[in-house]
Formats: sequence, structure tokens, C-alpha cells
Amino acid sequence: MTAEYGNTTELLLSRIRDVPDYPKPGVLFKDITPLLADPEAFTALTDALAGLCAAQGATKIVGLEARGFILAAPVAVRAGLGFIPVRKAGKLPGATLRQAYELEYGTAEIEVHAEDLAPGDRVMVIDDVLATGGTAEASIELIRRAGAEVAGVAVLMELGFLPGRARLEPALSGAPLTALITV
Repeated sequence: MTAEYGNTTELLLSRIRDVPDYPKPGVLFKDITPLLADPEAFTALTDALAGLCAAQGATKIVGLEARGFILAAPVAVRAGLGFIPVRKAGKLPGATLRQAYELEYGTAEIEVHAEDLAPGDRVMVIDDVLATGGTAEASIELIRRAGAEVAGVAVLMELGFLPGRARLEPALSGAPLTALITV
């Protein structure tokens, strides 16, 4: 790990606020809004994620609803790549690909516009937090169903005490999973 990466990690960590007992008692919520409000930290985050996209030869970036949009869109601009939103089912007009996935208590579905991804695309998935990995796993399936290749998954923060990484590794088929911060 380079000194610059270490400095970026320290900067990002210093701008993430712990909010105890939110959204319910016993939960320590990691609030990234102070990071987003700080232009130096937000720029460092954008640059770090754009560098990961370049290193993996990504040609497009998928952002996962909703906070993933906030991170992925400026990364796409910085990297000179297209941005594709992956949304909750029913939020996109036109022809979509839909993927169901399991939640802790029930199921959910996400969608992508069918024409936004194509064979030959190398797609980097970007989100704010990796928790259980369900949404990221479903997005990987959508990317492959569209005929595109998964370049990797990059997140600002991984909750290491949850099984997200273990769940994603088989789906990644060797593509990298990078968390800038693990808590």
C-alpha cells in the first residue's frame, strides 16, 4: 500500500461520522455525508475510485441505488466513462433487465436499462457500503445477463463483520473486490 493510499484512507475515515443507535437502537451508523460535504475528501474518494476503474480497464460504471449514484457518477466523469444506474424495480422507463435477490427478511429486485450494457463492455460496480452483498451480487448477474464483463466491484466502506465479501467472491469469478475502508 502506498503512502498516498494510506493518506487517502486516513482522510476518508476522518470524514465519516459515527451515529449511535441509528436507524434503531444498537446500530452504529456510518454517515458519509460529512465526507461528501468536504471537497478535498470527496475529490480524494473520486480520484481513488477512478484509479481503480482505470487499473481494471473498465469501460462503463454501474452505480447502485441510491448512495452508489452519488459516488459513481462523478467517478464516471473523472474516468471519462459512461455511468449506468441500477435502480429498484419499477423506477426505469423502457425495456429493462430485472434481477431478484434475497434480503435478510424477504426479497427485492433491481433493474438496469437493457440497452445500456453490451458485449465488450467491462463494467465496474460502485457503491458506498458493502454489507451483506445482496445488491452487488444481483448487479453482477444483471451485467453478465446483458453480455458485459464484470471488471470489479469497488466500495468506499466494507462492513467486515458482515458476510458480504464471502457472498460476492464466487459471483465475482476472479474480478477484484476493493474496499477503500474496512470497519
